[in-house]
Amino acid sequence: QVRLQESGGGLVQAGTSLRLSCEGSPSLVSFAAMAWYRQAPGKQRELVATITGPLRTNYADSVKGRFTISRDNGKNKLYLQMNSLKPEDTAVYYCNGEVPFAGNYWGQGTQVTVSS
Repeated sequence: QVRLQESGGGLVQAGTSLRLSCEGSPSLVSFAAMAWYRQAPGKQRELVATITGPLRTNYADSVKGRFTISRDNGKNKLYLQMNSLKPEDTAVYYCNGEVPFAGNYWGQGTQVTVSS
């Protein structure tokens, strides 16, 4: 069964860092393009970062230079390193992955709250 499970969210102060993880099963190798999205209260879900292949990444302008997306297929993990966090980064963060010829999958989300 294809599944994505996020972890690593929490309550942090502005200016600090947090790393989110997303474990893919049965294997992260199954997923081609992967991404992190977020949804703040009362707002639409927005794309934060994408990774296709081992090194091709893209970021939303609002997180460029602060967030880094990466994947470790050996550990079946997708990561989002978030530095210099701001209160406006507060949202539920979702992991997303596409399995070729099978579909698009979402995790259940992890809450990130940044206090000022």
